[in-house]
Amino acid sequence: MTAYRIKVADTPAEHEQIHALNYATFVEEIPQHARNAQRRLVDRFDAENEYVVSVDAAGAVLGMLALRARRPFSLDQKLARLDDHLPPHRSVCELRLLAVRPDWRRSRMLRDLLAFAAQRAIVEGHDLAVISGTTRQLDLYGRLGFAPFGPLVGTAEAMFQPMYLTLESFLQRGGKSLGLPTGTARTSACFLPGPVSRSPAVTEAFAAASMSHRSAEFAALMDRTRARISQLTGAADAVLLVGSGTLANDVVAHSMRGLGQRGVVLANGEFGERLIDQARRTGLRFEPLRKPWGESFTEDEIAGVLRRERAAWLWGVHCETSTGVMNDLGLLKRAASSTGCELCVDCISSIGCVPVDLSGVRLASGASGKGLAAYAGVAMVLLGGPAPRLSAPVPRYLDLEYWLHHRSMPFTHSSNLLSALAMALETGNFAARYAQIERDGRWLRQALRARGLGVVAPEAAACPAVATIALPRALSSLAVAAALENQGTRLSARSGYLVERNWIQVALMGPYDRGALRELPDALARAIASCGATKDQAA
Repeated sequence: MTAYRIKVADTPAEHEQIHALNYATFVEEIPQHARNAQRRLVDRFDAENEYVVSVDAAGAVLGMLALRARRPFSLDQKLARLDDHLPPHRSVCELRLLAVRPDWRRSRMLRDLLAFAAQRAIVEGHDLAVISGTTRQLDLYGRLGFAPFGPLVGTAEAMFQPMYLTLESFLQRGGKSLGLPTGTARTSACFLPGPVSRSPAVTEAFAAASMSHRSAEFAALMDRTRARISQLTGAADAVLLVGSGTLANDVVAHSMRGLGQRGVVLANGEFGERLIDQARRTGLRFEPLRKPWGESFTEDEIAGVLRRERAAWLWGVHCETSTGVMNDLGLLKRAASSTGCELCVDCISSIGCVPVDLSGVRLASGASGKGLAAYAGVAMVLLGGPAPRLSAPVPRYLDLEYWLHHRSMPFTHSSNLLSALAMALETGNFAARYAQIERDGRWLRQALRARGLGVVAPEAAACPAVATIALPRALSSLAVAAALENQGTRLSARSGYLVERNWIQVALMGPYDRGALRELPDALARAIASCGATKDQAA
């Protein structure tokens, strides 16, 4: 048999073939609908269906499955009080019209269609799916984790069993039947800055039995993890809190009140602007130094402002994720040292992606869910010395000295998050990882520019792990991202600052599929072309 690929149907030709396959399956094979001369069956929910299809190299549709989340479902019309039969859930979708050409039914195509559709449902936030399963395939549905409920529906010639599939059942039973590792779902290629993909070892560590944060075992795990992150970054010590990188920056901001009366905050992108906002909310006295998004600072202009303001501290972002610009950490150190002020740095998107040397840095922030490729939820404050002494109290959860005094565990902590982070630090070959990201990032930027796509960061200041792409205003960045997602590739486009500027973003942070990366520039060019063609047709 020839090769095929699984995708979301997005062309008129594919939809016409769907109507033909729908007729062949649900009229001629399963006598559910009346015959017609056109041998074409358009589903009554066609406009609301998302069709997952398998196509060969010539574009022929070999199999299909429809996903729909709008009520009422077709099953609502067959079974009264449908919700009374369903287990607790957040969001439910309906899977319908599963059809595969007879010559492909003994292949693994059926499993691939179901795996892709399940991943789409998970990405869209559904944790329960319902079907009307043909009685001819009940054993198959049972192996996939579907549970029957209610009476049979349909006609004597075409009987169906209502069934549901929970997310947990799919991951534990269906995933195994689909040839996936137990407890996981097959994922699309992920090029998001977060959440990132994770190694099986990290996933297994997260799933281990929880332990008390007051236990000796937890204390030893905490001490070991703090030591490893300090060793990786060159920091003198580390505090690990339960929270996001924003929490780490809030702790840094409150701690900076002990560094002196006045400082300077740098901003040349979204996350520098967030530091300015956090400094203001904390009541710090400072002068903002801004550059246009995508531009870099010079040592002279930073040092000049520090001297003019008689600044006691400087706060900036190392990797400005929004634009993909890497602000030179060595330059920031020199500017701060030449004026005798303390340096504080947001390293949330750089730790684990590029070498980070925090020697000479008083305070820095990090997070577990990006370059370290663990689960989001551990906020890190890294220190180059003792915590700054504060003259006035701060909220207890933001008191860095308090956290240090209690060895990073004064309050309830998550052993699962900490175990996953510890495993990521212990098993990560960071030297090899840095080299790979550097090579792949350089190749990606060259490939994008060769196809006429505008990379926001200039090459001399580009972060290897982030490529932000400015699309022409004639195209919708969200539409381009959706077209890629329909092909199984996820990248960042939905953050407000990206939408506002019509940007999309490729991140090489967690473990990523290098084969998918090699295909990405061409896939992106095709997605742009298809969105442009759609726009032209609409006009």
